[in-house]
Parts: sequence; C-alpha cells; structure tokens
Amino acid sequence: MPLFRLGDRGSAVAEIRNMLVGLGLLDSRPAGAALPDPTSRWVPPEAVFDDACDRAVRAFQQERGLIVDGVVGPATYRALREASYQLGTRILLYRLSAPMVGDDVAKLQARLQNLGYYTGLVDGTFGETTHNAVCLYQSEYGLSADGICGPSTLRSLDRLGTRVTGGSPHAIREEEHVRRSGPQLSGKRILIDPGSGGLHEFSTGATADLESAVLWDLASRLEGRMAAAGMETFLSHDGHGRPSDEDRARVANLVDADLTIALRCAHYPNRSAHGVASFYFGTSHGSFSTIGRNLTGFIQREIVARTDLTDCRTHERTWDILRLTRMPVALIDVGYITNPGDRELLNDPQARDVIAEAILVAVKRLYLLGENDRPTGTYTFADLLAAERLSG
Repeated sequence: MPLFRLGDRGSAVAEIRNMLVGLGLLDSRPAGAALPDPTSRWVPPEAVFDDACDRAVRAFQQERGLIVDGVVGPATYRALREASYQLGTRILLYRLSAPMVGDDVAKLQARLQNLGYYTGLVDGTFGETTHNAVCLYQSEYGLSADGICGPSTLRSLDRLGTRVTGGSPHAIREEEHVRRSGPQLSGKRILIDPGSGGLHEFSTGATADLESAVLWDLASRLEGRMAAAGMETFLSHDGHGRPSDEDRARVANLVDADLTIALRCAHYPNRSAHGVASFYFGTSHGSFSTIGRNLTGFIQREIVARTDLTDCRTHERTWDILRLTRMPVALIDVGYITNPGDRELLNDPQARDVIAEAILVAVKRLYLLGENDRPTGTYTFADLLAAERLSG
C-alpha cells in the first residue's frame, strides 16, 4: 500500500481519519473547517492529512509500540484496522489461511485467560490456541463447542467474573520452560535472524551493502560462538534475499527454536541519532513476553557495558518478528548505520566480536536464573566455555 503522511488528501486519508475518530484520538470534524466552494476543486477537511491528524497518528503509534514517524504505512494501517474492532461487533472464529486479528480478539483472549482457559500471549490473533480455549470454555458451560465466538458465547462470558489472579499463565509457562531446561547451553536451539540492508529509505547503495555485510558477519560470529558452546543454531535466511519479517518468523517456528535473536541496524534522518536499543514483544493490552523482556535486558546491559554504544534502553513492540513467533524473541538494534560513529564501530571486526560475545553471555545469564552469575560485563567467552565443560 502507498504511504500517507502530512499534506496528503483523498478517500484513503478520510478512512484513516475515521478510524482515528473512532478511537477517540481525533475530532470528528476539524476545527474551523470551511464550507465548500462550488467554484473550486474543494477537498473536504475530513479527507486531509493535517497537523491534527499527524499528531493523532503519532499518538496511536506510540500507544501501539510502532515506530513513531507520523506516516501511515502497512504496519500502522493494519494496527488501525485491528484497533477498530470491538468485541461483539463481529463473529470470531479460527481461519487457518487468514487468521482474524484485532482488539476484539485480544479482549476475548484476556477474558478467557482470566477464567483460566487461555494460556497463550494476548496478541490479538485468533489462532489454534484461542480456538481450543473457546471450545473448552463452551464445553464446560453447556454451549456448542464449535470454537466460534458469537452472541451466545459472549453473553455467557459477560455473566462471569475473573477466576485467576496473580500473574499471566503464559509468563508462568515461559519461565517454567527456562527453569526446566537447566543452566547448560548445550542442546539449546537458537535461531539467529540477521537483518538485510536496503529495506529502509535511509539504507541505500553503499550503506545498504555495509548494513547487510555487518549484520551477516555479526550473525556468523555469534553462530560460531554458540556452536562452540554446544548450542544448535539456525539462520533465518541464506543472506541473498530480503525475506519479510513474516517469513523470518515462519522459519523460527518451523525449526522450533527455544529463542530467536534478531539483529538489526537502526536508521534515522538525523545523523546525530546513535546508540543500541533492544526490543521484545509487548502490547498495549498489558501482555508481554516475560522471557523476551528478561533476555533483551541482559543483552542490552552486556553490550552497553562492553562497548562505547549509547544505552537507548529496552522497549516493548508489536512488530511481526516479535508477534508471530512462538518462542521468546530479542531484537537488537546494534547501532545506527546512519550515524558516522556507530557505523565506524560496527565496521570494526573486533567490535563485532565483542557484541557477539555480549549476546552469548546474555543468553547464558538468562538460563542461569541468577545462580552462579557474575557482574555485567565481566563474564568472558572463556569463562562460559569452562562453565559448560564443568556442568557437562
């Protein structure tokens, strides 16, 4: 789809404005809107991407964990569409080829989770786990167990209160899986997902080539260290194409990885922007990946402690590579390829060695669960290998 931004006009902008109005982020009619002039090519104010619409889009992007740029592209438009669905306005059901997605699904998942039937992430996607949870609920409350959430199922849910308190079942399952798998890295299955240059407007030509080369080399260095520690490693692509985040998530799910480490470079029109940032799955509904958050925190702190990269902290996001994977994911923006200082650091093979070691140590810290750990920035690759041999 085309991109829509400040100054654009037309029927698509009118649709965007209408969705923002429905979310309470924009007035239904712009202040001071003039009446049409029959002698001119007049465009109604409701079809103009004006300053108020720009502010509303940015507010929505901030709330939904999207890149805040005021531009309505595919990701923001999809999120607007999902946010416009309210529970009860449509029948919800499981569709294998095109799953239903929206805030209404998220609200259904949250209700079923509170009642103890849904144990997945509240991600707003009506998948097989949601279908099974609806069927189980229906069977226990004397409804037809078809997995379809229609008026009768909603009325039944409305009559019930909360059963479960004290934490997310999904978070408990994630944490228990890590605890049960033990502190040893040997046998852990890790998908490494190096980003591709040329996917951003500020990554073209030589910059795109450098970005791809840096990320692919960093992924290779990380893969080598993980293999030396006895881990099973997989790469999300062969380095020749530019797969979508949906394709990358599909590969992660196919190999049934325990964790996914996504490596990216950040971009910004202002060359002064610099630093490292880490991202994990989290929604405006209050649902997030606990292990993803813990892992990104460890990685962020280790990289900052070992390099001169500025700490841009960790953040929750709903990007496809985070949302569509069935395992915890840490996405690391290892630096701004558009910043001369960050670019010079990332172009240094020794710096990439340090970053790869920082990520591996962070993964080890995740599985140690605080036992026999060391201060941030002090655990070396040699220390890690020695610990693996002792516990093997």
